[in-house]
Amino acid sequence: MTATQIYALIGLTLAAAMLINLGYFFGRKDGQAKGLQEGKEITQAECARAISELQASLQFIRADHLQLAQLCKKLKASQTFGRQERDVLLDVAEKLRIAAATFNALRTGKTVARETLALRDQVLAMAELLEPAAQEDAA
Repeated sequence: MTATQIYALIGLTLAAAMLINLGYFFGRKDGQAKGLQEGKEITQAECARAISELQASLQFIRADHLQLAQLCKKLKASQTFGRQERDVLLDVAEKLRIAAATFNALRTGKTVARETLALRDQVLAMAELLEPAAQEDAA
């Protein structure tokens, strides 16, 4: 081999090595850019999925809240009974007591007297349920 051929071989080897290094450098740079872009897209997709799940949860909670609000309104409307209704129930209980005593005096009225006393107990229980509501209204 002549000196010119050796120099050409060294030059070609250096050129090939530089070409391989440049290809490696630019390939690595492109790979990193694509990897970063894919990472961002994956993160964005996960965030979008989390946001959609949270929105669905929010819709469910809103619907539940509306149902609870309607139930609360119904309960407030059903608590319209107050002191007057309680007094009426107490009057009914007293009249039932008198009727039970009257039926008890009759020979055939024993079962009617028991039923009347049972009704009186139920009316007194209803009046007792209305008592706390009357105390809350006073407060």
